Amino acid sequence: MTLPGFPVARPRRLRTSPTLRRLVAENSLNVSQLVLPLFARSGKKLRRPVDAMPGVFQLSPDEIVREAAAAHALGVSAVLLFGIPDKKDAKASGAYAKNGIVQQTVRRLKKELPSLLVITDVCLCEYMAHGHCGIVHGAKILNDPTLKLLARTAASHAEAGADIVAPSDMMDGRVRAIRAELDNEGFLDTPIMSYAAKFASAFYGPFREVAESTPQFGDRRSYQMDAANANEALREVALDIQEGADIVMVKPALAYLDIIHRVKTEFGLPTAAYAVSGEHAMIKAAAANGWIDERAVTLESLLAMRRAGADILITYAAADVAKWLR
Repeated sequence: MTLPGFPVARPRRLRTSPTLRRLVAENSLNVSQLVLPLFARSGKKLRRPVDAMPGVFQLSPDEIVREAAAAHALGVSAVLLFGIPDKKDAKASGAYAKNGIVQQTVRRLKKELPSLLVITDVCLCEYMAHGHCGIVHGAKILNDPTLKLLARTAASHAEAGADIVAPSDMMDGRVRAIRAELDNEGFLDTPIMSYAAKFASAFYGPFREVAESTPQFGDRRSYQMDAANANEALREVALDIQEGADIVMVKPALAYLDIIHRVKTEFGLPTAAYAVSGEHAMIKAAAANGWIDERAVTLESLLAMRRAGADILITYAAADVAKWLR
């Protein structure tokens, strides 16, 4: 295709007013794309702030309902729920306990906000005494024995009323194990949103403070992805889709826009991008120092994820974004 040159072609003609710019915009942000992560722990009227993540709290179930209801009133239709147990052990028993913190919070959310979409993070690190995402033998994280616990956890979340389960552990074969367990327990219609391309990232630091999930030894590089690898990310996503994933996620988001684009282009499945704790903390810190405009930078960052191909935006700023979009 041959395009006319200047002076016939003047791209600035389509930038002359806000209305015209909106009319020809190739991508947009909508409140329906937003998911708000929330952190539940036992108690009542508990709102424990997190120093590394301004505006983020550990919340008791009643406060989770309150926070979710406020966001829902602004149009945020989905939350992603993490749990922080009172006790940890070597088998992550709190993860699949019938009255575990996630399970009781899901039941309360579905009772009091039935139209809210509740997504649950399926992982074991918050519940393990050692802070890793699987069963440990010596210094090795065991893959296959961990699958049974993940599947059991996902089924317990579905039984409590979770609308979507989201495995984030990066164990090989976990989507297949979870799908089989869900189907066996009668939850054939419960979708799986897989953390399909989850990288071993330095951007997770603040999250580990709020989730109290810092590994007690080593790191997670033996099971989370190497930041150097893009083709491997596509293989990971392809495997999860083959095993039954309904939605795939790339995490982190902003430093991995190329992965988001390739995943969406290659597979076409609903694709989520997780704007992780480090991204949130950096924007908040720079804005607090007056170095950037928090609103403008947050919206621009999320729009970049949309431009790359993300359909779903998981962000700690979801409620603020919903206000700004109004």
